[in-house]
Parts: sequence; structure tokens; C-alpha cells
Amino acid sequence: NIFLKSKRINQGVSFWDKYSDVLERAEQAYGVPAEIIVAIIGVETRYGRNMGSYRVVDALSTLGFDYPKRGKFFRGQLKQYFYLVRDEKVEPFSLKGSYAGAMGYGQFIPSSFRSFAVDFDGDGQKDIWNNPVDAIGSVANYFSAHGWKNDEPVRSNVVITKTAQDKWFNNGLKPQLSLSEWTERGISTRKDLAGDHMATLMRMESDGEFHYWFGLHNFYVIPRYNPSRLY
Repeated sequence: NIFLKSKRINQGVSFWDKYSDVLERAEQAYGVPAEIIVAIIGVETRYGRNMGSYRVVDALSTLGFDYPKRGKFFRGQLKQYFYLVRDEKVEPFSLKGSYAGAMGYGQFIPSSFRSFAVDFDGDGQKDIWNNPVDAIGSVANYFSAHGWKNDEPVRSNVVITKTAQDKWFNNGLKPQLSLSEWTERGISTRKDLAGDHMATLMRMESDGEFHYWFGLHNFYVIPRYNPSRLY
């Protein structure tokens, strides 16, 4: 209910229409469907409308030195940020992002920027703050680098024919068993998927009812962007 609102959907359609050629080129270059790229940018920033108002250097410094629980992580991100502004020749105090130091249309943290951001329009800059073309290419590259498999499904329906143990559901994001192994446990899916597909068993609740799904390899790639099965 937070994300599937008419306003955001309409914004997504407008973004897709405006950058259809770029999205098609990204799909060809990285094998990542346009709908995945568009959805990520919509969830993260409403297509650039909410990219954060905190100076990145301030956010990372505060979390790095005044948030002991994750201080080591954010000090590492601060270091990556200094490398980023050096490499990109950007004034260190000019960039803004979220309260956690995530930046641009796709909300990359500094280490992700340095690993996955691309200059998709060839102008010599990797600009995910002001250039949707670079942002589209960068999100596509992120998914490709994390193992997205083109033309494979994200999830599949579940048919339960035996008693399922509670511990089998929502047991981590990374698939641990193949569909064949799940079938041996009495949990199957549609017949057009090969038995060697890896799958994680999910139980989701909506409107007071449980819904059951297999998350496949590409499902696991999606929460590599944000580690939640709800993402």
C-alpha cells in the first residue's frame, strides 16, 4: 500500500515513456528488464523527486563516529566517499543524499557508486544525481553484476501437498534448495521450470491471508539492492 499508489504508478509510466530508448539500450547492454530498472528508481526516489537533503559527508561522518552499532561500516563508506569525490572531481561538500548517505536516483552508497555507477551517456561523468541516463545504466549494471539472469522468472507459485514445517518459510533470502528438493518435501510449482532452479520458500501476509511463493534466483538478486523479502 505504500508503493502501489496511482501517483507513483503514473510517475513511473511517464519516466518509462520519457526514457524508453535509454531503458531499451540498458536492457540490451546488461540484460536487465526495463520494468525492473523503472521499479527500483520509483521505490527509491520517486523518479528523482526525493533523493535526500543531507550533505553526504555530514551523514556519513555522524553515523561513522556517533553510531557505534554500525560505526565501522559507515567509516568505511566515508572513506569510499572521499575516493569518490576525488575520482569524480566533485566538491566534497556539494553532494546530498539520504540520512544514511545513499545518493542519487538509485540511492547508491559510496562503495556501490564506485563499483557499479557508469557513464551511460558517454559525457565523461558518472552523474547519478542529475542525469537519469547515467542512473538507469548504473542500476542496470548493479543488477547485472549481482547475477541477474535475463528471461528467467523472479518467483513462482507454490502447491503444498504435504505438511510443511514453519521453519521452512522465510528462512533467509538466498535460495538453499532446488525445486526438485522442495518437491521431495511435498512442495511443488509449475511444471515448466527445471528442477535444478534454486528457490526459497516464502509466506507473505496480505489482508489477513497468507500467500505462498517460491523466490527464485532473480528474486534473490533484487534484495541484494535492499535486504528485505518485502522489497
